[in-house]
Amino acid sequence: MSLASCLLLALTTCVVAAPPEGFTSLYNGEDLSGWHGNNPHSLRGAKTEEAREKKLAAFATDVKAHWSAKGDEIYNDGHGAYLTTDADYGDYELLIDYKTVAKADSGIYLRGTPQVQIWDTTKEGGKWNIGADKGSGGLWNNSKGAPGKDPSVLADKPFGEWNSVRIIQVGARTSVWLNGKQVVDHAIMENYYDRKSALARTGPIHLQTHGGPISWKNIYIREIGSDEANTILASKNKKGFNSVFDGKSLKGWTGAVDNYEVRDGAIACKPKHGGVLHTEEQYSDFVVRVEFQLPPGGNNGLAIRYPGGQVNTAYNGMTELQVLDSEHPKYSKLDARQYHGSAYGMAAAQRGYLRPTGEWNFQEVTVQGSNIKVELNGSVILDADISKAKDFMANSPHPGKDRTEGYFGFAGHNDPVLFRAITIKELK
Repeated sequence: MSLASCLLLALTTCVVAAPPEGFTSLYNGEDLSGWHGNNPHSLRGAKTEEAREKKLAAFATDVKAHWSAKGDEIYNDGHGAYLTTDADYGDYELLIDYKTVAKADSGIYLRGTPQVQIWDTTKEGGKWNIGADKGSGGLWNNSKGAPGKDPSVLADKPFGEWNSVRIIQVGARTSVWLNGKQVVDHAIMENYYDRKSALARTGPIHLQTHGGPISWKNIYIREIGSDEANTILASKNKKGFNSVFDGKSLKGWTGAVDNYEVRDGAIACKPKHGGVLHTEEQYSDFVVRVEFQLPPGGNNGLAIRYPGGQVNTAYNGMTELQVLDSEHPKYSKLDARQYHGSAYGMAAAQRGYLRPTGEWNFQEVTVQGSNIKVELNGSVILDADISKAKDFMANSPHPGKDRTEGYFGFAGHNDPVLFRAITIKELK
C-alpha cells in the first residue's frame, strides 16, 4: 500500500505495522491477496489436473467461508482449507504472531510440509501423550527421537496472549524461536511425504486450521541469499572443526600441487589440468565442510580416503564424491551415480539441490565407518553404506571402497572449480 493511501486510511484499514528492515509483509491489512486455500494432504491425492483444479476450487470456497481479514489480523474460525501463500520460498527468515484458544491444534507448514507445531500445551488440552506438554514450536512431524521434533524449552504464553514465532530455514536446516526463546536449533526438517528424500528445495507456507479458532498477524518474510545461507550453515556445531586451508597458499597440501593454484582466497584447479590435490594428513572417520563454486559444465570431485599416488580415487580410494554442474546439457545422459554428490559409480545422490552456476555452495560430508552422508546447502542428498554397494556402474570393481583410512582431497578433471572455507573434524 502506498504512503498516501496509508495516510488517508490510517484510522480504518491501514493498521498493519511496517515490516522490519529487509522483510516483506505477507498480509496487506485489507484482504487475503497473495494467499489461496490448500490442503497439501488432500491435494496430493489428485491424480489428474482436472481433479487438482476441482480440489483447489473447493479450497477457495472454504477460504471465503472460514478465513477473513480483520484489520491487522487474519482470522480463521477453526475450519476449512489451510491458508497458503501463492508464492513458493526457498531459504528465508519468517516472522509471524499467532493467538489461539484452548484445545486448538494448529501449525505452520514450511515448503508445503508439516510443520512447526502450535497447540494447547496444558494437561486439559488432552495431548500430553503425543508431546503437547513439551510446548509449541517443534518440528512435530519429524520421526520419533529426531532432532527438532520436540521443542527444547516450553515457551508458550497463556491463552488470550499473542505468541511470536521466528523461523530460519536454509535447505532443510530449520531453527525456530518462540517468544524469544530458541526451541529448535538447526534441525533437519524431514520430508513428511517421503522420508527417504530431502525436503523440497522450495515450496509455499501454509497456515493450518485444525481444532479451534486462530488469529495471525505481523507476517513478514525475508529471503536469504547464498552467502548468508552458507554463513548460517557453517555456524552449526563448529566445535572440533579445524581449517586445512589458509586461504593464501597450498601449505599442508600435496599431490598434484602444480595443477592447482590459490585464487581470490580459494583453491582452483587450473584449466585443462587435473589430478588429486590432497591433505598431508590422513583421516579415518571425519566430517569435512567446504564451499565450492562451479563454472558452467564444471567437473571435479572430493577424494575420500584416497591412498595417494598415481591411482584413480573413484576406484582405489574409498570413493570420489562428484562435484559436478549436474544440470548442464552435456551431462544429460550420465548414469545416476555420476551426478553431483554421488559416490561415483556406486550410490546416487538426489538431484536438484545445487545453487545456480556461479554461486557458492556449502557441502558437509560425514564419513563414518562404511557410511557416507552428503549434505548440500542444508539438505541431505546422500546417506549410503558403501560396504553394501554390489551393483557398480559398468560392472567396474571398486577395490578401495572398504578402505578405513586415507587422505582428503580434490580430484580435478580439467575445469576451474573453486574450493574455500575447508574445515575438517575428526570423529573419535
